[in-house]
Amino acid sequence: MAEIIPLPASTVALVRDSARGLETLLMQRNLKSGFMAGMHLFPGGGLDAADASAEACSLCAGLDDAAASRLLGVDHGGLAYWMAAIRESFEEAGVLLAYDAHGNMMLLDEPDEIARFSGYRRTLNAGEREFIFLLRDEGLRPAVDQLVYFSRWITPEGAPRRYDTRFFVAQAPAAQEALHDNHELIGHIWMNPGAALDRFRSGEFKMRTPTVKTLEQFSAYETAQSLLAAMRERRDIPAMLPRIAKNGARLLPGDPGYEEAGSTEGQGSWSI
Repeated sequence: MAEIIPLPASTVALVRDSARGLETLLMQRNLKSGFMAGMHLFPGGGLDAADASAEACSLCAGLDDAAASRLLGVDHGGLAYWMAAIRESFEEAGVLLAYDAHGNMMLLDEPDEIARFSGYRRTLNAGEREFIFLLRDEGLRPAVDQLVYFSRWITPEGAPRRYDTRFFVAQAPAAQEALHDNHELIGHIWMNPGAALDRFRSGEFKMRTPTVKTLEQFSAYETAQSLLAAMRERRDIPAMLPRIAKNGARLLPGDPGYEEAGSTEGQGSWSI
């Protein structure tokens, strides 16, 4: 069987401070979905061709393609991952990381504004318009300088659907409310990373390995700013390509048995 080449993708973990401490946004996929049904995960998805357009890149604030590509270790086209993360955040969670015409972060806290942008979101999710048209019509600039790249996960060989996913973290705008689309995503919750891990370990939440490992990293921090500062210090971010042992154990580079695991039939059930 021909090898499935991983598709480029972006995921963004939105975080915020609350009375309960650091929280991150988790979305729940539809229980009837044919892909990762019922999973709790971060907003994200594959890159679109428009994410890499010259116009999209020209609108981005605080980062150009050359700098973005250096951070990702690619020759060119790196900024498209930041754009995709911002687009997916809006499409899936309703949170728009963008600056208005005055250079301020979007608020989306007025009823007429909420209604207008809800309409944009519906047309985007229906495939009727592209994200670039929203930015152009509203005079917005994607706040790519607010996203911090901190990890990379590649779906194992043998899976029927594979992604090469760059993970970002960003502080959610204070005035915006997250809202799942009630179609692909049937729920959302803001949770302390440690509490989310407790629900995963008890079997209440279903999660994939990258989500679990990300929450484990986040649980070491008490505030959004301390987390973001630590993630900004990361350099030479390795690609994590998990393997699945014959007994079903998920193995990461450096784990005992990783080199011997290779591709197995069971890997078709694993995805980011």
